[in-house]
Amino acid sequence: MSTQSPDRKVIYGTPVVEGIAYGPVTWTRRPPIPNLTAPDIPESQREAEKKRFIIAADAVVESLSKRAQSSDGHAAALLEVTASIASDPAWRKEARRRITAGTPAVQATMGATDFFVAQFERAGGILAERTTDLRDVRDRVIARLEGRPEPGVPHPDHPVILFADDLTPADTAGLDPSMFLALVTELGGPTSHTSIIARQLGLPCIVAARRIDEIDEGTHVLVDGQRGTIVIGVAEDEATQRLESDKKRRELIDSWQPPAKLKDGTDFELLANVRDGETACEARDVGAAGIGLLRTELCFLHSHAEPSVQKQREIYEPALQAFPDTKVVVRTLDAGSDKPVPYATLAEEANPALGVRGVRTSGHNPHLLLHQLDAIAGAAKHCGHTQTLVMAPMISTLPEAKWFAGLVRDRGLSPGIMVEVPSVAVLAEQFMELVDFVSIGTNDLTQYTMAADRLSPDLAEYSDPWQPGALALIARTAEAGRATGTPVGVCGEAAADPLLACVLVGMGVTSLSVTPSALKAVGAQLSQVTLEQCQHAARSVLGAWDQGDARYRARQHLGV
Repeated sequence: MSTQSPDRKVIYGTPVVEGIAYGPVTWTRRPPIPNLTAPDIPESQREAEKKRFIIAADAVVESLSKRAQSSDGHAAALLEVTASIASDPAWRKEARRRITAGTPAVQATMGATDFFVAQFERAGGILAERTTDLRDVRDRVIARLEGRPEPGVPHPDHPVILFADDLTPADTAGLDPSMFLALVTELGGPTSHTSIIARQLGLPCIVAARRIDEIDEGTHVLVDGQRGTIVIGVAEDEATQRLESDKKRRELIDSWQPPAKLKDGTDFELLANVRDGETACEARDVGAAGIGLLRTELCFLHSHAEPSVQKQREIYEPALQAFPDTKVVVRTLDAGSDKPVPYATLAEEANPALGVRGVRTSGHNPHLLLHQLDAIAGAAKHCGHTQTLVMAPMISTLPEAKWFAGLVRDRGLSPGIMVEVPSVAVLAEQFMELVDFVSIGTNDLTQYTMAADRLSPDLAEYSDPWQPGALALIARTAEAGRATGTPVGVCGEAAADPLLACVLVGMGVTSLSVTPSALKAVGAQLSQVTLEQCQHAARSVLGAWDQGDARYRARQHLGV
């Protein structure tokens, strides 16, 4: 018989990856920062101090590069980015300049880092996000200078639940899923590096859990990645029951087979978000019915000048060939904000998230979009692909939508737009008269609805797609789709949340597009509920008080 512990306590955070985990807590915290000021070093020692700094920085680059070589996918890319920061000439030059002026290497490293952090934060966008990587490099170099091991996650000899104030990309990139049962952080958001890696590894994950510092190392906790709860004082038999139930959920996911259907037999279109032919094949192999978002940034981000039409075709064609007879939705270049492209976006903007990004880049580089549309049309023709759809990001006005739709139709393709800016959701029916379909980008729609930078670790609660304001705009868009007979998809992170996927279906969304790693989990969850349940859940969340209440209401109606 289960007994309730008198010490039972529940702490709440933002759920990111569903699943149950039970085990002891192990903490990783960023090291304390040394004093920013210190006595000047004698001039005779300054050259040696500069060499000491360079040796420490080189050692950090070498250790991160070795880890990148032994990793793959997103993890390898994150480690390579961090290594490149440690070798950045401008950052190193600033640190050496300070040492030349008499500042010890440790304080010079701190000062140089603070200097560039301030610059990155003023620039905003992806540079602001890189401040976490820069501070991580700082801590690693200082550790080397002081003769300590580089900071990072522990290496336990038994399975643990990892708690952290925040996890850097280099921390998360090397996690061993056999030793780490779940991830819980005080900071971070649903689109953070921690969240991305947790999804790839299939680890239950909760972020923005503000009170976990109350939990000591070694304490056994039950982590519920669907409800966003961390529970202390759980009886062993209760934990066993919850783990057994979660095991059945995982088995259901593993056994799910396409096509996507609800429990009552209602068909549903479950698509994939991909970036190239390789990820398109991966999506096909796990059961995607097509591509709901083909990101086209890859060849632009890796080029110092606009790639030729032929070069772009070489990127798009393998993705079309992976789904020769089904729908492929291509999104035109979404440059700007966290994806700066030097020849497409402005060098400096006060607020890049509200600046020249997405389709707005056509204002000062009109040929960029025209060439890309030519490349997409050429790829479709060469492959004999007849279901190629093209959508534009960051459409904000009716004239923009009409202009873009005309360009796409002139090339024999089907036009659509992203619903990311609240003005489009508010005037959804009018926009739908101009295009053939719409796709909701929930990450940016939530960001702009809540006036909160989705890259800020301190604003994770506002970036939650379960926020009632964001849900209301999604519901409004879906309703407009029903009224006009326009397909309404969702390709943002919200679609990858199995619980929220059911709500979106209930709102009238006609397709969901998710990363290949999330597809089976979403398909399995949809197979367990009826359309009527989804509709009841959708109606209930629109009266929610906050994001936690919305999740609770949905679970009540869906029975999960």
